[in-house]
Amino acid sequence: MRRWLILLCATLALVACAQNPAVPSSTVPSPADAAPSETPLKVDAPTDTQPLTVMTHDSFAISPETIAAFEARHNAKVTILNSGDSGSMLNKAILSKDAPLADVLYGVDNTFLSRAQEADIFMPYTPAGVAFVEGINPADSAPLIPVDRGYVLINYDVAALQTLGLEPPRSLQDLLMPEYKGLLIVQNPALSSPGLAFLLATVAEFGPAKWQGYWKLLRENDVLIAPDWNTAYYTHFSGSSGKGPRPLVVSYSSSPAAEVIYSDPKVTVAPTANVSFGAFEQIEYTGILKGTQQETLAKAFIDFMLSDTFQNDIPLNMFVYPVTQSAVLPAEFVQYSAVPTVRAQLVPAMIAANRDAWLAEWDTIMLK
Repeated sequence: MRRWLILLCATLALVACAQNPAVPSSTVPSPADAAPSETPLKVDAPTDTQPLTVMTHDSFAISPETIAAFEARHNAKVTILNSGDSGSMLNKAILSKDAPLADVLYGVDNTFLSRAQEADIFMPYTPAGVAFVEGINPADSAPLIPVDRGYVLINYDVAALQTLGLEPPRSLQDLLMPEYKGLLIVQNPALSSPGLAFLLATVAEFGPAKWQGYWKLLRENDVLIAPDWNTAYYTHFSGSSGKGPRPLVVSYSSSPAAEVIYSDPKVTVAPTANVSFGAFEQIEYTGILKGTQQETLAKAFIDFMLSDTFQNDIPLNMFVYPVTQSAVLPAEFVQYSAVPTVRAQLVPAMIAANRDAWLAEWDTIMLK
């Protein structure tokens, strides 16, 4: 009987322990620690993501992580709508202004700026607290806002010129000298953005009444006209990325940095370099399209494009330069692609008023 009672007590003790597991006395809440009696704050459930469509040119590139940072911060889903080159993109935006295809447009440059302003398809918006680099005044481009800048100029193959016993040319005029005959590649300005930029650089250098004579002499000096930048750089240029015989090509001031960054095997000395003349500054702009249903989110995206997160991501994706003073250039840009000096630049209104006529004249001089 005693043995049975002991067994019964032990069983009851085990059941009690199972129902009331031991808790250290230090963690047991006192009445003072108990939850307040009032109704707890209500936490709203996450709303559906907000869509935002950004119309841009086919050369747009930014890290997925950067876009994801904006999406997470604003509970948004960003769709990138690639729409051809800058001119084609702007045409689509103008033709669809009554039923806009996007909320934000990015990629209009200063060769099309006046046309974009005159089309009256953008809402006014002025981001606050942004300090732009010297030489860029957002009031000049309103209602569009500058986002990045790049420079078109001539790159040269360092080793090839040394083999030929030539110094790099020091001016546009030098390119007419006999020793540079058959060495230069340019792009058709009617088909290529850098080709148009180089044409405009010669107009700025020699003036609207004299650039035609310069191009006639370039033709006599056996300049090669390529249809686009890819063909010029990768087919006809003799640099490490190219396969052709010509050591001078119209390209970008960031090209030497790209040669180092993408080199395989890796190199620490750029095989190409930039001339010190004839640079044309291209500035790309963004704007909010009238008719957007996401005005607040569109403004937030414009602000984001001017943040350090976005600006610092631009150089190694699109190989152009940021426009804000707080942005930091990658070391490769500082070492291999210093910002060139621009001695002469055409205002956007002058470009817009004369672009088609200049292209027609160029075509007659170079291709007829």
